Amino acid sequence: MRAIVVEKYGGVGELKCQERPVPSLKANEALVRLHAIGVNYIDVYHRTGLYPQTLPFILGMEGAGVVEAIGENVTLVKEGDRVAYTGRLGTYAEYHAVPEAQLVQLPQSLSFEQGAAAMLQGMTAHYLATTTYPLKQTDTALIHAAAGGVGLLLVQLAKMRSARVIATVSTEEKAAQAKKAGADEVIIYSTQDFVSETRRLTANEGVDVVYDSVGRDTFEGSLSVLKPRGMFVSFGNASGLIPPFSPLLLSQRGSLFMTRPALAHYTATREELLWRAHEIFSWIQNGALKLFIYARLPLNQAKDAHQLLEERKTIGKVLLEP
Repeated sequence: MRAIVVEKYGGVGELKCQERPVPSLKANEALVRLHAIGVNYIDVYHRTGLYPQTLPFILGMEGAGVVEAIGENVTLVKEGDRVAYTGRLGTYAEYHAVPEAQLVQLPQSLSFEQGAAAMLQGMTAHYLATTTYPLKQTDTALIHAAAGGVGLLLVQLAKMRSARVIATVSTEEKAAQAKKAGADEVIIYSTQDFVSETRRLTANEGVDVVYDSVGRDTFEGSLSVLKPRGMFVSFGNASGLIPPFSPLLLSQRGSLFMTRPALAHYTATREELLWRAHEIFSWIQNGALKLFIYARLPLNQAKDAHQLLEERKTIGKVLLEP
């Protein structure tokens, strides 16, 4: 099978398209023939070594396809099932051996592309809006990178929960997409100072929560626009890691809360995984949640997909096709 392999950490040039053997199955695993592969920023972190893996490895954390074979003791899926999943390294390939407990049945009305676009980023938006900081009608949320893969979904989920959304984006085109997703106000941070604009839009009161996948570049400003006892949710670091700081800073800024959540801890049980995935799928089916797929690229163009992400050119989701 073809797969995208990382043999050493580095730039996009380290993504190698190679022939690899089809994975053999262990007990409680299913072999999935992939039809669509989600590209996510965590893939960049894995490629660069920010989140180290054992070298060499096949990249990718999200996919959708058909179960081709099952290992011993598998009871949750059968051959021929359409499935989607996230959280298992190795999706940049034609085949993938996946623990059955991580597989979610993909409704017949949803395409493989929709499945691969919804699992990681959709469930991330879900836990951010419903659990990490459960948004309510009286809340105002600042969402950075609001036209990104998680951002566009998070804006929609925040509006489903009747919160006020202030979004930040880098371009006019992205601003239009964030508005279309439901953002009440959009700040174009390349030409506007998001701190002063957020203060102006909240009559200097600040926001209840900041959802930040940017990291280093927005950290200080994000803390300064929170209300006393507000929450800073850091769920990514596209601009670099947040530098070390003293917890005293949170007190000085108004007894703030800070958390660094990860999807694995919000889908730690089969029940929670299915709850989040099924809600996301049902909202896509009934039109309440809309996916925006920016680009579909062949598997051997994974380098181009990573460049699009790192140059911040994307709006919504990028997919690879095996």
